[in-house]
Amino acid sequence: MIYAIVDIETTGGYAASNGITEIAVFVHDGTKVIDNFETLVNPMQPIPYFIQTMTGITNEMVKDAPTFKDVANEVKVFIDGCDLGGYNSNRFDIPILMEEFLRVGLEI
Repeated sequence: MIYAIVDIETTGGYAASNGITEIAVFVHDGTKVIDNFETLVNPMQPIPYFIQTMTGITNEMVKDAPTFKDVANEVKVFIDGCDLGGYNSNRFDIPILMEEFLRVGLEI
């Protein structure tokens, strides 16, 4: 079994009104990491000060980063056919990731 371990940072806690600021995907075969993808993401909205202090990701850091639309196909390739997981992923990472894919017209 192949797993995609997903970790994201966002502009806030709700998928409908917030954007991804950083995404990391580690593909794991049950024994070791076999591939990974990591990037900052321009959320196309300001990052609240509270979130900047919590994550360490600032507006300056993401201003020239790709948008999620720019990296969506690459992320999709990493997670296709994998069991998705991560810390608190069912309540946070996965719902927000699914919402972002829907916004750019992709389904996972």
